[in-house]
Amino acid sequence: MYFPARIATPLLAATLAGCATLAPPAPPVLSAYIVVGEGGAATVRVLSDAATCPPIDIDGRAQPMQLRAPASTVAQRPTASSPADSKPSAFPLLTCELPLPPGTRTATVQGQALPVPQGEPRRIVVIGDTGCRMKKADNAFQACNDADAAPFATVAASAAAWRPDLVVHVGDYHYRENPCPAGNAGCAGSPWGYGWDTWREDLFRPAAPLLRAAPWVVVRGNHESCARGGQGWWRFLDPRPLQPGRDCNRAADDDTGNYSDPYAVPLGPETQLLVVDTAATTWKGLAPGSTGFERYRDAYTRAAALAARVPYNLWANHHPILGFGADLDKNGQRYLQLGDKGLQDSFGSVDPLLLPRNVQAVLSGHAHLWEQVSFSSPHPSQFITGFSGTAEDTVPLPEAPMDVQPAPGAIIDSFSSWVGGFGFMTMERTGPGAWHVEVHDRNGVVQNRCELTGRRSRCDLTQVRTQVRPRAH
Repeated sequence: MYFPARIATPLLAATLAGCATLAPPAPPVLSAYIVVGEGGAATVRVLSDAATCPPIDIDGRAQPMQLRAPASTVAQRPTASSPADSKPSAFPLLTCELPLPPGTRTATVQGQALPVPQGEPRRIVVIGDTGCRMKKADNAFQACNDADAAPFATVAASAAAWRPDLVVHVGDYHYRENPCPAGNAGCAGSPWGYGWDTWREDLFRPAAPLLRAAPWVVVRGNHESCARGGQGWWRFLDPRPLQPGRDCNRAADDDTGNYSDPYAVPLGPETQLLVVDTAATTWKGLAPGSTGFERYRDAYTRAAALAARVPYNLWANHHPILGFGADLDKNGQRYLQLGDKGLQDSFGSVDPLLLPRNVQAVLSGHAHLWEQVSFSSPHPSQFITGFSGTAEDTVPLPEAPMDVQPAPGAIIDSFSSWVGGFGFMTMERTGPGAWHVEVHDRNGVVQNRCELTGRRSRCDLTQVRTQVRPRAH
């Protein structure tokens, strides 16, 4: 119906004023996702730059969310970089959360449906080492502006299209630590440091489709230690309550913030995932009596007690205990980087075989490649999935390294690797203690297939062939 302008203007103004009163604009949500913690408990996290946390709709009923962390700027603390290459961490947003009641069928935030856990997870995506590397000390500056050189967004979209029930990230989410050098077009304009702007570009923006696809189990890597991205780790990812002194804001509290107890996520009546925080270990080894040595001894004891509950366990920690990578020495000769010595020292002081007998496989990252190792000795299989976005390792591994022992007494029986390719790994349960494993490239194309039965694994290909590109600098 047409109204003359002299009538329509005041009427329209009054109508709009009434609408503004009745329906204020919804507060903006920057990210909404679900993390899974101890006992399989699921928690919704919402990141918002509004003044208050938004409500959440659970099974058709609106409920308020709880504030996990307020907006703040954290004073500059000692970091892994020099003071000149560090800065305060700005978090101009709220982190909100709410535990989901068991049996929840649906959950939405401002119309966005969340991937509520539905029954036993049988299809699992495993990714790791996803951020874009910017580190002055190593003169390592990945081309973050090039989707081909830094393809985590592509990997995440392909992994989401596989329709997983659960995502396991084995650590190292944050890599943009230092400013991009002047004149470097590959990373020009990238945020850096440990605040929200970097976490947004390294994780939350590229991972958006995968965060919407399934709940996540998050494993902590060394890039989330307190001297690096630990502040964001505790604000955004760790499933446990955020406590003062365990937030990595003060270096004086690092002996608290750098460690946390293991927990178990049920995958079915006979299988569970053990999540073990090894962020502060070191390949140089740990001396008896040191903080790390004692904390990881305790972590092993606790994890072993959890493992005893079921016959089959998948153990997830960032640093490979039973795997290895390769690099070149100053003479250009290849040498192998064996399993993490700090964990071998600490775990080995409790158990010479390093892991409980009913652990069937270890899921790790840290080495920027994909790898499978199975043993004739009584050790579980090792899978490494550190190939999901960070600049790849480029030194090829031996095709049949049967004479290599990544840990004392670990005798290799079967080995497979992919060096220089980006992608993700999937696991589908085929029976008690049995999994079908596939290795996908960044576009989701399957490059290798493996079977894991009990502690033994074997793959179709010994090596996935791919053109290795030089590491970006």
